[in-house]
Amino acid sequence: MMRSQAANLVFSVVIIGRNEGARLERCIRSVHTTRGVRGQFDLIYVDSDSNDGSPELARKLGARVIRVKPERPSAALGRNAGWRAAHAPVVLFLDGDTILDPDFVAAALPLLKDPSVAVVWGHRRELRPDASLYNRVLDLDWIYPPGPSEFCGGDALMRRSALEHVNGFDEGLIAGEEPELCQRLRQQGYRIEHIDHAMTLHDLAITRWNQYWRRAVRAGHAYAEVAARFRDSDQPLWTAEVRRNRIHAAVLMLAALGGIALAVYEAAFWPLLLPLVFYLGLIVRTAHRVAWKDPNLVTRLLYGVHSHLQQIPILFGQVGFYRDRRAGRRRRLIEYK
Repeated sequence: MMRSQAANLVFSVVIIGRNEGARLERCIRSVHTTRGVRGQFDLIYVDSDSNDGSPELARKLGARVIRVKPERPSAALGRNAGWRAAHAPVVLFLDGDTILDPDFVAAALPLLKDPSVAVVWGHRRELRPDASLYNRVLDLDWIYPPGPSEFCGGDALMRRSALEHVNGFDEGLIAGEEPELCQRLRQQGYRIEHIDHAMTLHDLAITRWNQYWRRAVRAGHAYAEVAARFRDSDQPLWTAEVRRNRIHAAVLMLAALGGIALAVYEAAFWPLLLPLVFYLGLIVRTAHRVAWKDPNLVTRLLYGVHSHLQQIPILFGQVGFYRDRRAGRRRRLIEYK
C-alpha cells in the first residue's frame, strides 16, 4: 500500500478464520456495508491453513490475505499476524463466522478519541438462536451490561498503539487470549469500554452434545491457564471463577452421587428426587437472576440448566490443563466445530 493511501486509513479490519467457507464470504461482505465513517479502511484476512479455498475467496472479495501454518494453531497467532500487517491506527478484529453491524464502527470510534481507551466492543448475538437448544441458551452468554469492563471477546475495535505497548496477544494461549490481553492493557492503565450497540451476529453452529461439551472444556482450560498467569500479580484474573467452578462442579456431582448411594442403601426411588429438587432450585434461581437478559421464561430456564451443567466439562478442562502442565505438555487447539 502506498504511503499516501495508508495515511488516509481510518481503521483496519482483521478477520481470522479456518475453513469458514460461506460464513467467511458473509463476514467480508458485511464489512463492506460499513457506514457513517469518513475515510477508508483496509481489509486483512488471516487464514490458519484452510483447505476449502478460503484464502482465494477472501482475495477475490478484496481482502489482503496472510497465511499462517503453525504447528500449534491459535486465534492469538492469527490476530497478531493481522494487526502487525495493518496500516491504520485502529484495528477491528472479527472472527470469520461473524457478521458486522454496519453502524458499529461509527458508534465505537469516538470513544477512542480518549487516549486511555484501548478497546471498544459492543453486543455480539447469535445469528440463528432457534437453530438448536445450544444456540438458544449460549446466545445469552454473549450478553453483558454496557460500561467499563474487564475484558472483551474476539470481536472488538482496538487502538493499535496499545497493542504495540503490550506486544499484542499471547500466542501461547489456545483460548482466553482476549481477556488475557485486556488484563495486561488494564495493568498499563488502559480502559476497556463495552457500548450499548449492536456489533456482530455470530454463527455458533452447535447442534450436537459433543460440540457443547468440547466448547465448555476449552473454556475450563482457558480459565485455568489465564488464572495461573496472573495468580501472583496485583490484579489476578479468573482466580475466583476457577475456585467457584471447582466447588460448583463438586457440589453438583456429590449431590448426584449422594442421591444414588442413598437410593441403593434404602432400596427405594425417592432419594433420587432429592438431588433433582436441589438442581431445580438452582435452575429457577439462575433463571430469576438473568431476567434482565431475556423476557422469555423458557429460555431463561434452559439457560439455568446450561449455567450449572457446563460446570462439569469446565472442571474437566481445568483438570486437563493442570495435568498437561505437570507432564510438561502443551495442549493443542480444542475445536468444537
